[in-house]
Order: sequence, then C-alpha cells, then structure tokens
Amino acid sequence: MSSHEVLMTASIPKACGARTTSSEPSSPARGSEPPTLPRYAPNMFLDQPQGFQFPERVAERRAMLATEESAQPLRAWRDAMVARRQPKQSGIYVPDFDPAEGGAGARALLLFEAPGPGTVPRLGGSGFISVDNNDQTAKNVWDVRNDVGLHEGVLSWNIVPWVLEQEKQTPTAADLAQGAMETRRLMQLLPNLAVVAVCGTATQRGWKQHVAPYLEKDGRVVVSTWLPSQLAFNQPGKREGFTEALRRVARLIN
Repeated sequence: MSSHEVLMTASIPKACGARTTSSEPSSPARGSEPPTLPRYAPNMFLDQPQGFQFPERVAERRAMLATEESAQPLRAWRDAMVARRQPKQSGIYVPDFDPAEGGAGARALLLFEAPGPGTVPRLGGSGFISVDNNDQTAKNVWDVRNDVGLHEGVLSWNIVPWVLEQEKQTPTAADLAQGAMETRRLMQLLPNLAVVAVCGTATQRGWKQHVAPYLEKDGRVVVSTWLPSQLAFNQPGKREGFTEALRRVARLIN
C-alpha cells in the first residue's frame, strides 16, 4: 500500500473539470480572440487559463489526441472501457484524456470525483478532462499548478470517469466502487507514477475502500486534499490547502 499524507479532510463540494454548482462554461468577452501563438510544448497547458473558450483551441487539442504518442494507450483504454460498459450504461459519456498532459508517462495523477456536464460537447464543453477547460474550477487548478510550477508529467482524471446522472450531486457508493475498479486498471498503464493527489472526500473514500487495498507497496505517495471548486476555495484555508498539496506533488516529481 502507498504511503499516505493527509493534508486535510472534510466534507466539501466538487472537483477539477468536474460537477460543481457553477460548472457551466463561461462565454468569451465580445470581440475577444484566441491567443495567436498557443504553446504545445510536451506535457504543457496553454499560456492562459480557460483556453477552451475558443473553439480553435479545442479543435487543435482534438487533432493532437489523434497523434500524440503518449496519449494513445490511454485513449485506447478509455474507448475500450466505454465499449465494455455501454450495454449496461447505455447513456455513458466519458470525456477524453488531455493529450497535452503527461499521458502514459505521467509521474503525478490528480484524481478528482466525476466529470461535470461542462465537459460534454453537446452542452458546450470541450470533451476533455483538462486544466484548459472553460470553467472556474479548471481555472483554479490552472492558477495553482502555474503558481507551484506543476507543469509537466501530470495527468488529470476522475475516480468515477463517466458523467453522473444530472440529479446526482456526488458519486454514490456504487459509483465509487465501479469507478475505482477502472482507476485500478488505469494505474496499470502508468508505470512511472510516483504520486497521486486524491482530491475530495468522496474520492478519498473510494480510494481508501477500493483502490489502496489492491496496491502493492511500491513507494507511491498519496496526498489527500480539497477539491478545487470555487465553492470550496471561498472557504477559509481551502485554497491554501490545495496549493500546498500541489506544491508537495511538484517537489516530488520535479
């Protein structure tokens, strides 16, 4: 089992690129234009947060998904999971991994709860679990990662990888059990993984019950922290706690 450093625990709202009470994508200002020179250095995000407010940036990332070598094992795993679950979950939607992140070579996994409707293309989302998504939660993660220098070797995902039913606010016990099983399978594709940031109490519960007992004592560090939703960040100490957790992740992999 991995070593486990609990920075803070409590009941808190939702996650990165995930369901929040304000997860609707925000609209670009009238007359605004996408950055003319987006950087796609290996495993880096765009130069400014909420870059996916521009359809051009989403289209570029979609093209990158088809060609980025490190993303292909994860892309194939995601597609196979959807096909396997489709017969019993007819409406399942699982956003794609962001090919501009660490891919199969990731050394850090940021694990949140579940994707929100803002990741669904028909609802105006990007179709990716990405720090570049056009919502406040993704912006919070972008800002903190940039502040602590956590730019490379990172993969963002959710312990429940499919979008929850609209009426659900948090994953159920069944959601966590099923999602955690998929998380264990995903981790087999990440041979360089050194640290997992487990974000949110539901994620921590699913990890403790359904992931940690199956892991070998391989030296991976597990850091537990808050979810980066704006509702959480508005509460005293939670932004600082999330920042310290990601600073710890950055020190471990940089």
